[in-house]
Amino acid sequence: MPIRDLAYTVYARRLRASLKGAALPRHVGLIMDGNRRWARQMGMANPSLGHKFGADHVEDVLSWCEAAGIKHVTVFVCSTENLAHREDAEIAFLMKVIEQVVSDKIATPDPAWQMHIAGLLDALPDSTARALKNAEEVTRSCSTGAHVTLAVGYGGRQEVVDAFRALLHEQAETGASLADLAETLTAEDVARHLYTAGQPDPDLVIRTSGEQRMSNFLLWQSAYSELYFCEAYWPAFREIDFLRALRSYAARGRRHGA
Repeated sequence: MPIRDLAYTVYARRLRASLKGAALPRHVGLIMDGNRRWARQMGMANPSLGHKFGADHVEDVLSWCEAAGIKHVTVFVCSTENLAHREDAEIAFLMKVIEQVVSDKIATPDPAWQMHIAGLLDALPDSTARALKNAEEVTRSCSTGAHVTLAVGYGGRQEVVDAFRALLHEQAETGASLADLAETLTAEDVARHLYTAGQPDPDLVIRTSGEQRMSNFLLWQSAYSELYFCEAYWPAFREIDFLRALRSYAARGRRHGA
């Protein structure tokens, strides 16, 4: 084994050992940023190929989460802004990649993760929406207790708007007035109608590529999340980068706004 690989193995083992008994996140959110920049750095003629490598890499990261005992993961795959502003050819390529990954890696005969969808399926190509819905159905019988949510065609502000819209419709069906709703409205009322209803809020949000912003990701749910920014582009995000994020989380004193 080359010395560099041996050093990596030893360091990764040391990081894992340091996390034994530590308070680890129950739910991790992942902003997988930097796919195209990584592809350019690797000299690829088509930067969109970075999406393929990035999507395949999700399987690796889920295996790290599984090994760490993390049962809830939300992956930011594609935003509403991406759909609106990226070139058609890039979006078409990305959608095909998503279809392939959910079909081949997630919706397996013995799934390790139950998959959920967060986002506007109506904004996606029919074939992509079908692949996502099928994967959601196929993995419904997953017995591991592990949940992965794919945020595709997702926007945090739109999610909150949709939640309020659903809440208003619900109140209207009961005959309650807007004044009644204003008097009784709670944060839990809104949370019941979010795309991620029923799942815990993320304890830790990790963003790759060195960018330090949320980019409209889980705005409501991440109100008290710990944030970790990593310089590596998503396809180059290593297990030791992930373990360092967990180590950083474990060393923090969470106060939940107090």
